Amino acid sequence: MPLLPRRPVAALYVPVRGLLEARVPWGRDRALDHVVERERHLVPFLLTKDALLTAAPPPHAVPLHALPSTIPFPFRPLRFLRLYGSAFALSEHPVTVSPTQRLSALHLDEAQVVDATRADAADRLLRLLMLAPSRALPLHLVARIRLDLGLPSDFPSSLLPHYPDYFALSADGRLLELVCYRKDLAVSDVQSYAQRTGGYKVGDPIAFQLSFPRGFELHKNVRKWLDDWQKLPYISPYEDGSHLAPRSDITEKRTVAVLHEALSLTVGKKMEKEVLVKLGEALRLPPGFRKVLAKHPGIFYLSHKLRTQTVVLREAYRRHMLVVKHPMMGIRYQYLHLMHIGEEEAGKAKGKERKTVRGEQMIGDEYGVDGENGEEEEEYDDEEDEEEEGGDIEAGVASNDEESDDEDTENIRDSAEG
Repeated sequence: MPLLPRRPVAALYVPVRGLLEARVPWGRDRALDHVVERERHLVPFLLTKDALLTAAPPPHAVPLHALPSTIPFPFRPLRFLRLYGSAFALSEHPVTVSPTQRLSALHLDEAQVVDATRADAADRLLRLLMLAPSRALPLHLVARIRLDLGLPSDFPSSLLPHYPDYFALSADGRLLELVCYRKDLAVSDVQSYAQRTGGYKVGDPIAFQLSFPRGFELHKNVRKWLDDWQKLPYISPYEDGSHLAPRSDITEKRTVAVLHEALSLTVGKKMEKEVLVKLGEALRLPPGFRKVLAKHPGIFYLSHKLRTQTVVLREAYRRHMLVVKHPMMGIRYQYLHLMHIGEEEAGKAKGKERKTVRGEQMIGDEYGVDGENGEEEEEYDDEEDEEEEGGDIEAGVASNDEESDDEDTENIRDSAEG
């Protein structure tokens, strides 16, 4: 099928109202903060796993210094690998890392899920390209969001060649280009939901699903503006919006639709704000579009956990659980469970070490000599990764205590088993 040009939408005679300039407060959502916080260290864990089991040949042993420098370790690599001894085995002289049997088995399970969901991954990647006015995206940007999309690390060689009617690389290899526009896939997640829940026809107004954390309230003027804004026509993110008046409510509603759809195409229904902004720029969203994320807290939640900002699609979650769990997320939860096993084992080893050091110090005090291990090993000290709350937080918004580590472990275990 030939590539179809972007079809302009018929002119809409919508009164251009002034954009809402009132400050919309930020309110903490503990459940969605937990969604972000429970994946602490998951990205470097998965990238290390891929470096061992995908990039390295059997027996998948890699010298520590040969691990890719692009892996964003939160602290020293050796300390990180020791923290997750349930997944990574270390040998000395020279220091070499290899996957444990548990990690290798889980990687095989992931490979089966990747094969089973390959068509779904191709369709979602195709729809992402269909959102772009140029019908192309920088390959490095796609690689950056490939974990969000649930793509394998070698997707250029393992996925793209299977769909030559979908994808092509530019002559210089820098762009991933769309080959075939599938009109049947040009239905947004919002439209699909409206069709399932009753009577939607193309062109009808659609109100976005809204939810707010407990105790959150909007000023009555903001609420009135939001009610009117929800009644505006819904312009599909797959339609051309260049005819819409700039800095208007209708343009803002389409911008929200594009960002909503981009998040809907991810397996976890969330993305780091910095990365989502880069994607929005590639999709040629209007200037200032990033403000939309904070302006619509009933649609998007901005979490400030893990020293970054993460945008979470609210409607995709019921408390901390995904409403619809992609098979790849089931595998991710199992990786998280394996990580927690490693943390627990490291914690027990550290506890024993502390007891040993304490006993040796007592002996040394009694006999007037230093213990053999007077300095406590700090390899497993994970306290430096404390949270730094950021963002524009409205005064008077209550901050609740964080979930306990025990509760986090139980939630991860329940998610993995589910």
